[in-house]
Amino acid sequence: MTDPDKGPARDSGGDTPASGSEKRTPLFPKGGKISGAPGTMGFLWMAIFLSALALLVFMHGRNAVGGTDTLIQSKFESLLKDGRILEAEVVKDIAAGKMNIQGRYLPKDEGPEQALAKASPKAAQPEKAAESAARRFTVEVTYTDRLDTAIAERCPTRKSATATSIWNNGLVTLILPTLLIVGLLYFLITRQFKSMGRGAMQFGKSRARLVPQDRDKVTFAEVSGIEEAKEEVQEVVDFLKDPRKFQALGGRIPKGVLMVGPPGTGKTLLARAIAGEAGVPFFSISGSDFMEMFVGVGASRVRDMFEEGKRHAPCIIFIDEIDAVGRSRFTGLGGGHDEREQTLNALLVEMDGFETNSGVIVIAATNRPDVLDPALMRPGRFDRQITIDLPDVAGRLGILNVHAKKVKLDGSVDLNTIARGTPGFSGADLANLVNESALIAARQGKQAIDIRDLEEARDKVRWGKERRSRKIDEHDRAVTAYHEAGHALVGLLCSKSVPLHKVTIVPRGNAYLGATMHLPEKDSYTQSRSELLDYLAVSMGGRIAEQLVFNDITSGASADIRYSTEIARKMVCQWGMSDLIGPLCHAGREEQIFLGRDFARPEAHSAETAREIDNEIKRIVVGAETHARKLLTENRDKLESLGQALLARETLTASEVYELLGIAKPSNVPGGETAEAKPVAVTPETPPAASA
Repeated sequence: MTDPDKGPARDSGGDTPASGSEKRTPLFPKGGKISGAPGTMGFLWMAIFLSALALLVFMHGRNAVGGTDTLIQSKFESLLKDGRILEAEVVKDIAAGKMNIQGRYLPKDEGPEQALAKASPKAAQPEKAAESAARRFTVEVTYTDRLDTAIAERCPTRKSATATSIWNNGLVTLILPTLLIVGLLYFLITRQFKSMGRGAMQFGKSRARLVPQDRDKVTFAEVSGIEEAKEEVQEVVDFLKDPRKFQALGGRIPKGVLMVGPPGTGKTLLARAIAGEAGVPFFSISGSDFMEMFVGVGASRVRDMFEEGKRHAPCIIFIDEIDAVGRSRFTGLGGGHDEREQTLNALLVEMDGFETNSGVIVIAATNRPDVLDPALMRPGRFDRQITIDLPDVAGRLGILNVHAKKVKLDGSVDLNTIARGTPGFSGADLANLVNESALIAARQGKQAIDIRDLEEARDKVRWGKERRSRKIDEHDRAVTAYHEAGHALVGLLCSKSVPLHKVTIVPRGNAYLGATMHLPEKDSYTQSRSELLDYLAVSMGGRIAEQLVFNDITSGASADIRYSTEIARKMVCQWGMSDLIGPLCHAGREEQIFLGRDFARPEAHSAETAREIDNEIKRIVVGAETHARKLLTENRDKLESLGQALLARETLTASEVYELLGIAKPSNVPGGETAEAKPVAVTPETPPAASA
């Protein structure tokens, strides 16, 4: 049923279990914090260790393969004379009179025959045996032409190079790998620093992003449903375009504009439209971008943001979700938050301090104005507050027209019907409705979106998707059918109730068993006492129907009882609808404890008054229950017919219910839910009573 505060939807009871999700943190997060760096720094130290280990293994392997002997010149000449030098790489330094020789040789105590004897029996060639017995050597000798000629004549393999090759060899074997490893480490470390505040030396720099004017441009023509808000921000845009027009009369540019409204009403979209219309630099930042674990970083970012804005003046700075940084100071059970409070202090000074930020306009958005600091809300900082509320019928039609241009609609679709049937929808809800209708039509293979797709999408967005996979036994199914039939029938018989839209015993959204759906015929901002009493009667209709048919009650009416008690309490304590209590408010302070200045809420009335309030709430709820019982008892045959029809069809629209019960359909009930109302065969049998 309709909750005057929460909208017209109701369900048959049950609470929805909450679900959570985990967000994985990347190795190098963009704009990451130092507080999340230990894992990454450990990775860097591991990379340094592995790189150094790889370098040592490489150099050791290069120098230790096969063993390297350091020879003296006399032994080298003796080996050369005996023909035991197999390979020599000679590097001459003629200016110094020296030669550096590296290569392989056969020791004197082991020749080809001995090597062949030690080798595998399969080895049959002395050359291969000598090759396996060779050892590496290095020697530094005095350069002479005779020795150089002897090496050339007696060494089978000889290589010669100049003295500069030593540097080339060192470059290849040592310097180049070292430079590569150092370069890799430098890249990793600098990237880590960049992730911690865009550079080690720029940790306190502003994170405000300059919005390009040629990318994803949004104008006021694409914003609908908030005409008054558009007019107010249009003045800001006009001032930026032609300030002389206002300055001629002594007007000054506003320093700040605060947009306040429920989620999804278009605050951020309006800011994007301002950026597209103004033609001036537009900086965008979120309130959470100022917050860090280190005290003073947020304040530094605020100062840097305004310095950047003054360099681009005139410009606009948009702060989304400003309540993340503008929360009231020195409040709450946990005391203050030094970092947030210093950031807020810096923001207060920059917006209106000794130095003027002429040409810098701050536009902020929030859906929690009650938590903002009073010093932030005063004129001179935020000169005007723009309330962006849920759209009315005309606004919803305009929003639907904007989003309908992006999809393919059937020519017979009348968006006025959808606009009238979506009270309480925000702009985001309507955008989601149009998108869901496109998905539904695509799944069914249609060429265009028709009215059925839009209405199904509306029901899905408002009440949730049908869950036909849930298995319910026949007894619970029968109880649910008569429970929902009781809600629907009492709603039809009450003259001031919200018009019926659809009744179903298929689980949908938060309703674990079934739901009776009502849609207001128009936008309503107040509700009379007679309307609320009819609402209470409809809420209790399901419980009474269970008693009449099954002579028992179930827990399915828990949500109905809770909602009825809440409405009755507000009628007595807030809305002055009790003759006994009178026009007095006994609601107490509505401020949240964690925000404010008190640790508890003392009662504002005596114990005798509290007893009278409880008795009056009980009288109202019991009276509504008695009224519902009278209506259902007098129309028991209609209750049986509707319950049996729900068991047979599971879902009935308002038009089908009126035709089934033979009740004249009022003019406020739309007839477009189905193409035609199909007759339902009803068995006038009463289901068996519930077992204990």
